[in-house]
Amino acid sequence: MADTVDARGLSCPQPVLMTLDAIKAAQSDEILVIVDNEASKENVCRAATNKGWTVADTNEEAGECKITIKKG
Repeated sequence: MADTVDARGLSCPQPVLMTLDAIKAAQSDEILVIVDNEASKENVCRAATNKGWTVADTNEEAGECKITIKKG
């Protein structure tokens, strides 16, 4: 089961920092990050990629974006 980071309502850099913390403490090879603005989406994807994770999926609906990142 994927770990989840709920960063709705937060502006950068909080979503990125929360995602990096989740990557460090990851109990699984998959993390779901939920954000609600475009800047956070782009920054979270960039940070995950820089840490060697892959952006497996982004799903945008109702003003929210669910980003699935996977290890490796």
